[in-house]
Amino acid sequence: MNYRETLDWMFTQLPMYQRQGGSAYKIDLQKTLQLAQHLGSPENKFKSIHVAGTNGKGSTSHMLASVLQEAGYKAGLYTSPHLKDFRERIRVNGEMISEDYVVDFIASHQLYFEKNHLSFFEMTVGMAFQYFVDTKVDIAVIEVGLGGRLDSTNIITPEASIITNIGIDHTQFLGNTLEEIASEKAGIIKQNVPVIIGRTTPETEKVFKEKAKACNSTLYLASDYNGAVYSSDLKGDYQKENIKTTLQSISVLQNKGWKIDDSSIRRGLNNVVSNTGLLGRWQILQQNPRVICDTAHNPDGLKPVFAQLLNEDYDHLHIVMGMVNDKDLDVVLPLFPTKAQYYFAKPDILRGLDEQKLRKKALTYKLFGEEYLSVKKAYKAALQQATKRDLIYVGGSTFVVAEII
Repeated sequence: MNYRETLDWMFTQLPMYQRQGGSAYKIDLQKTLQLAQHLGSPENKFKSIHVAGTNGKGSTSHMLASVLQEAGYKAGLYTSPHLKDFRERIRVNGEMISEDYVVDFIASHQLYFEKNHLSFFEMTVGMAFQYFVDTKVDIAVIEVGLGGRLDSTNIITPEASIITNIGIDHTQFLGNTLEEIASEKAGIIKQNVPVIIGRTTPETEKVFKEKAKACNSTLYLASDYNGAVYSSDLKGDYQKENIKTTLQSISVLQNKGWKIDDSSIRRGLNNVVSNTGLLGRWQILQQNPRVICDTAHNPDGLKPVFAQLLNEDYDHLHIVMGMVNDKDLDVVLPLFPTKAQYYFAKPDILRGLDEQKLRKKALTYKLFGEEYLSVKKAYKAALQQATKRDLIYVGGSTFVVAEII
């Protein structure tokens, strides 16, 4: 198989969660553990940092990888989902895994994958871990896919565990309360491994402290960080919180003997995009009219994005919006600004919410606009209708952003 055929095969073995939804979610680490044994336990052959959280875990992971790279380390990075190319998920010093490696890895283990009915995510985690061993990384930043306790990445014993924050999302898998979700995320806390928490509430802090105590793990709060604070090339206001989490995490790594000086921290935070290829976080696509896209898709992520958006200088606001069909619209839609022209479209995935249904529901929250047959057509219409002094925002779903970047 060539690269495209290999990806098609991976996507169709067991559906990937991001495209298929709940039917692709597996709440069992057994097959991941068996795969790791089949591969020779690669998770034990490289140093790692584990990052979980409702929002901010992708940005924080990229920041950490960028700083480690600037400090002279060969830094691996595993994240999900990808926006344009599957290979975005697995990088070393910012370079994506090669197509040849993807093809060869799947071909070498295809019979095992088929016999054991591994999911897309399980195969991808195995591939990433083996790649980090084969490329001899000094350390790899590993982002949790979904949750924590039962996520396929949760077979590593990292240098540090990081939980950025807890919000209400993926309730069908993780629970309906902040405490329940925090408990699932806290599942990445390991025995005698320090844990850094980005943001807490009274409900979640109790969960984290109890879990850390049970694991004899020292707990650090980003809010307690009192060192130098740096800026970043990631310009969303919400990144201030992620920067502080990153800085507290670096402080913990320094205490463990990792050599990371101030100049490396400064360069790393200011070159996240060029060092790691991060896309879709308050990304400015053009000027006149200004176009901003962001992958925020749940209440905890959307609130700061819209707060910043409404502080921008523009004449009229245009919003290209699409969502997935398992999103709780009665929770999400009230967050969108009413003083905007909307362009509703269905993301080009199986989970995409029909644009007519989205527009009809949006009307009940006084979000007015037209529906379009595709995200690209909606975006084209917004560009045609906007003046040079207007602002276009594209979002609502990672997949909407992916289609126009």
